[in-house]
Amino acid sequence: MPRRPRITLPGVPLHLIQRGNNRQACFFHEQDYLFYLEWLEEYAQTSECKIHAYVLMTNHVHLLITPESTGSADDLMKRLGQRYVQYINRTYRRSGTLWEGRFRSCMTGEESYVLGCYRYIELNPVRAGIVENPSEYRWSSYRANAQHEANVLIEPHETYQALGADHEARMTAYRDLFRCRLDPEMIDQIRNSTNGNYALGSPLFQEEIAEMLGRRVMPGKSGRPRKNHHADQA
Repeated sequence: MPRRPRITLPGVPLHLIQRGNNRQACFFHEQDYLFYLEWLEEYAQTSECKIHAYVLMTNHVHLLITPESTGSADDLMKRLGQRYVQYINRTYRRSGTLWEGRFRSCMTGEESYVLGCYRYIELNPVRAGIVENPSEYRWSSYRANAQHEANVLIEPHETYQALGADHEARMTAYRDLFRCRLDPEMIDQIRNSTNGNYALGSPLFQEEIAEMLGRRVMPGKSGRPRKNHHADQA
């Protein structure tokens, strides 16, 4: 069965995840994280992608990006993935694949869902039980978005910018979002949409994206199609 074309539109945020093959580790030492972030910055620029949030876990990566063209995200992940795999194989004298096939993604443009993806990504180490507070985890964008840590990778999304009139107000409002855990329903929506390559958002948003792309962007209803009785009577 052919793979469904990826759902993406220029200028619309994309949450994506790339996992290590068979859920195996893809980061082994501190230098691995540092090189990955260095190359992420390089290829985000050449591929014309804006990076809003990220987290590097031991065996997978989450990114929230805005691609400037239809193929920007694919180009970014292809360049980054290939270079990183070459580095890992050379450094640790291994061979073969590192990643679990192509990355998975979902697009969203609605304010609550964009902020939900921000929180989903940066709370990943908390949900995994690695830290109690996202500020304690070094390999994420939380300190850049919520505190004063300089990070050349991060370019705030307009939804983040709207949180306050200035940088200090935005960071304060952003930290307030993390005072409570992310709603389980939102977590399920993000996971299902990302794994299924669907549009993440309200039914209205999904309908608008489906119309723009000319194809289905949400899960189909289970079961057999209803019989058209009017057609039988014609």
